[in-house]
Amino acid sequence: MSRKGENIYQRKDGRWEGRYIIEKRANGKYRYGYEYADTYQEVKKKLIVKKSASASLSAKAGSRASFVLDIVQKPSSVSRRLLFRDFAEKWLDVTKSQVRESTYIKYRNMMNSYILPELGDVEWRSISRGSIERFCSRMLSVGGKNHKGLSPKTVSDIMSVIRHVFRYAFNYGEILPFDISTISVKREPKEMQVLSRKEQDTLYRFLYANLNDRNLGILICMFAGLRLGEICALRWEDISFAEQVIFVRQSMQRLQTNNLSGRKTKIIITAPKSRSSIRKIPIPKELANILFSYWKGKQGYVLTGQINVFVEPRSMERHFKRILGQAGLEQVNFHVLRHTFATRCIEMDFDVKSLSELLGHANVNITLNRYVHPSMELKRKNMQRLSALLAVK
Repeated sequence: MSRKGENIYQRKDGRWEGRYIIEKRANGKYRYGYEYADTYQEVKKKLIVKKSASASLSAKAGSRASFVLDIVQKPSSVSRRLLFRDFAEKWLDVTKSQVRESTYIKYRNMMNSYILPELGDVEWRSISRGSIERFCSRMLSVGGKNHKGLSPKTVSDIMSVIRHVFRYAFNYGEILPFDISTISVKREPKEMQVLSRKEQDTLYRFLYANLNDRNLGILICMFAGLRLGEICALRWEDISFAEQVIFVRQSMQRLQTNNLSGRKTKIIITAPKSRSSIRKIPIPKELANILFSYWKGKQGYVLTGQINVFVEPRSMERHFKRILGQAGLEQVNFHVLRHTFATRCIEMDFDVKSLSELLGHANVNITLNRYVHPSMELKRKNMQRLSALLAVK
């Protein structure tokens, strides 16, 4: 953050930020407010207004001139009270260095697209339970670019960001207008698609008959449970034929940027999203044989066989859709391969702890609740176990 005097700084996003004192607490520490603008001069003008209002209030109170604003007891026609954006933008700025780049971009997009346009200019002390509940209702009914409403999951994620802002304000001594933790967005469990055994066999036979770099990647995901970003980042050096294991160490994704050159997105390859996602997956014998036969000393990315050329996730997703069409199968997204892997493992009586680690989940509850979907075949098999109780002796 470059500085230009009088507590005015230029942020990394190009805007200017000015800081002023709101009050001096009993412990001697100051509580600050913030002003933002596109230029240094604009911020400076805003701070002059704040300081003039503060000096006027202090003089009336018979105290020495200071830059202290009593935003609760002494509203002024010149100065405004703290707004939601004052805390929201500062929290976002502080958070940037504390989370992964992809997480920060997700927060920033939700803040700029949904939260600040609706709540940014609302006075902090006037925010109520009703205003937040109405905000959630609007997002669910008419939110999004097409105004057809956002999904409950997206609105739930937006609420999570708002709760972060409330906690940030509280940690800096601001009184919370109400208990934000009691507001939640109801989310109906979404039934995830899984390939049937027949569909899986059809896809496997088609891939094996038309084996190439990308089709090999689809096979790996179907029988090892890798995520789309993980298979795109997988290199031949990550496969140990001696140990017959796949080392999952990296993941690839496309992120938005603030690049002034005009480029809106970029590809990054980083460690997976959590420590548990860095894992070692034993390779089924038949898959190991296919991999070894195809390998022939190749290096670099598995999906290209080249060191400096990769296939990005959205290109791999499009390729998968073409393969489904050529194989005569219904269109599904790439992640269905991972659901299918987890479901087949459960059907074959894998213990859940082992499966959880193979999938790279932080705990077994994620495995059970999110990815494992017992088929009708397994349900029928389990119900037949009751037959012994009905048998006529």
